[in-house]
Amino acid sequence: MSASLRSLIESGTRLWLDSIDPDLVVENRRLGATGATSNPIIVADIVKTGRCDDRIAELAARGQGDEAIAWELTDELVRAAQRVFLPVWEETAGNDGYVSFEVDPLLEDERLGPPHGQRVARYVELGRQWAAGHRNRMIKVPATPAGLDALEELAAAGVTLNVTLIFTPRQYGIAREAVWRGARRRRDLRGFKSVYSIFVSRVDVYTEKQVPELSAAAQGQVGIVNAKHIWRENEAFWSDKGLALRQEMIFASTGTKKPEDPQDKYVAAFAGSDIETNPPATNAWVAASGRTYRRRIDELPPAAVLDEIRARVDLAKLEATLMSEGVAKFADPHKALLELIGKKRQTLA
Repeated sequence: MSASLRSLIESGTRLWLDSIDPDLVVENRRLGATGATSNPIIVADIVKTGRCDDRIAELAARGQGDEAIAWELTDELVRAAQRVFLPVWEETAGNDGYVSFEVDPLLEDERLGPPHGQRVARYVELGRQWAAGHRNRMIKVPATPAGLDALEELAAAGVTLNVTLIFTPRQYGIAREAVWRGARRRRDLRGFKSVYSIFVSRVDVYTEKQVPELSAAAQGQVGIVNAKHIWRENEAFWSDKGLALRQEMIFASTGTKKPEDPQDKYVAAFAGSDIETNPPATNAWVAASGRTYRRRIDELPPAAVLDEIRARVDLAKLEATLMSEGVAKFADPHKALLELIGKKRQTLA
């Protein structure tokens, strides 16, 4: 492990990898990562390398279609990553070492998705299905209306949850309350674990386009301030619950979008607590940076900047815009994965 990554981890941050590429999982475990997360883009990138060709041909020969093959590959890749991180899960008694599995993104497709009630039921069904028999697998459910409405039943069923696509305190609060209601329906809370993935860089992309009147001091800070406010709320809520395991924030979307920003802008800002899920390139950059990281999760900009952000950024509008974009980014990559597998099947046949 490099000195830079060691300082980040020693500050109190847990490092997860935003990939389940088998080679990157092994490399990043060596760098100090203790968990990982998956999505259809990641699976598609692995399929494009040709490493899954034999398996696709084998599954196709058994008569499996594109969708079945996509889920079989995803399950196998997540299982492989779980094996790498299982020792972490065992050493921490279930507090770390997880790999997230994203349930069917097409449930949120505007044209293909079923009505709300059926979406909720399907989230519950699929969440229980893909969680069954796994110790260190998290089920990733989006903070959409249907996803939020499925959380209580999933938590009550003992499913370990990663609530994703969170942009605002409103979404976080609804998700947390639903998960906690469900958890309290369990017989035993000793194994109860949940995480809440707050997206960061997308917020700053939004404000640059939609709130250009922000001052130079405030522009580019809204994602950080927003996430830190939610982190503080999360810390306060769970502090008196007496739980064996921590209920944590995941700081996601931590890759910078502007070339002029330092690649560790968000990494440094959230150092000191909970989990950072970083792209492979971000972890590699930090490892080679030679920088020393310290706890900064508690630090906020000056009061004048916070006042400006509160006055000028409409969180309801921000949430509506980013969720509309986020749902498309959630469903479209799965369609692309299915198309890619279809072409692979034809070529391999």
